[in-house]
Parts: sequence; structure tokens; C-alpha cells
Amino acid sequence: MTGNPVRVHPVAEGVSVAGAMKAVFLRDVKVAFRQRQDLLNPLLFFVMVVTLFPLGVSPEVSFLREAGAGILWVAALLSVLLSLDHLFRHDFDDGTLEQLVLQPQPLFLLVLAKTLAHWMLTGLPLVILTPVLGVMMHQPGNSIGILCLTLLIGTPVLSLIGSIGAALTLGLRSAGVLLSLLIIPLYIPVLIFGTGTVAAASEGAPVGAYLALMGAFLFLALTLAPFASASALKISMSNS
Repeated sequence: MTGNPVRVHPVAEGVSVAGAMKAVFLRDVKVAFRQRQDLLNPLLFFVMVVTLFPLGVSPEVSFLREAGAGILWVAALLSVLLSLDHLFRHDFDDGTLEQLVLQPQPLFLLVLAKTLAHWMLTGLPLVILTPVLGVMMHQPGNSIGILCLTLLIGTPVLSLIGSIGAALTLGLRSAGVLLSLLIIPLYIPVLIFGTGTVAAASEGAPVGAYLALMGAFLFLALTLAPFASASALKISMSNS
């Protein structure tokens, strides 16, 4: 832990749980806009991967139409993964995270607020960019809509699951590599059902069951991941 002064006290004393979550959420958003490089890197990575893939594999329309959804999903997954190392890192380095752990409000709710801020700054812009890149990948109109919907449901799951790995690897050397090894296997079910939903939609098959399963993934992640992340943070802080 460094001795640098804390930039902003995360939560004022005597505030409600909802007020504490709002304060943490708004603080993370403000800090992210001050560090625009960390904010833009995942988006630029997403665009570059999707743009370069046809050049490196095949620019044929038939191939891009068939593989485009998978390419976009993998690029979005890697973009979220790229940004996870910064979820708790800056707060850990300047001492803010230590104050957050000592707050009287439940830590798992404060972690949830930080994770939602991470999704809004990383996952949501990816969803917004997807229609443009989907057209570039020659995706049909209905497939683009379903693709955006699956990413809208799936990217919060990626952030929530990723917060567990980010908390576990906090303060470790080569944390980025270890984080990838821990989290990517947990991302596979979301990736499979996300791309499977788009494939079913392109074939004219019903997608209700796929979307229901993805909704279940989101519900489970919202319910369980903040508790796991909070516990992992306490372990990491005690070992630092």
C-alpha cells in the first residue's frame, strides 16, 4: 500500500446505503473521465479487433455474415477483460479502497456500485458501438438487434464475474495474466449462449429460451458476484 493521499473520500459519514452506493458510483464515473486513456482503451481495442479480423482471415461477405456475431462477442469479452485490472487497482494504490472496506455500509453493495459504474463506462459503450460494427460485418438487421440485446444482458455479467477476479488478484504481480486465467473459463457459458442466440435468430428459430437463460445468468451474477467480490477484497486487503 502506498502512502499517497486519498483523492476523494468515498462515502460521507451518516449517509444511507442508497446514498453511499450513489456516492461510490458517481465518484468512479468522475475519476474515470479524469483518466480518459483507461476509458478509451477498451473501446479502441474493440473497434480494432473487429476491424482487423476480416483483413487477417477473410473479407468474404458469406464468412463475415456467419462469423460476425462470434467475432463481435469475443472482441467485447476481451475488451471488458482488458479494463478489469483497473476496477480496484487505482483505489488500492491511493488508499481509497481501504476506507471503502471500513465503511459502515455493506461492502458488497459498494462493490456492486463500483461494478455497475465499470459496466456503464465499458460495457454500455460497446453495446452502443455494436450496430455500426455489425453493419460492417454484414449482419442482417434482425441479427444486429438480437446481438445488441445479448450484449446488453451479457456485458453486465462479464463485469460482475470479472470483479471477482479483479478482487482476488489485487496487489499481485502479473495480475493481468492471472486475472485472464481465472476469469476466461467463467466467461465461456455467457459467450456460448450470446452467440447461440444470434445464430438462432439468423435461422429464424425462437430465441426466447436463450434470452431467458442469459437473464438467469445476469440474475445469478447480480445476486452472488458482489458477495464473492467483497469477500475477495477483504482477503486481498488483509494479505497486502
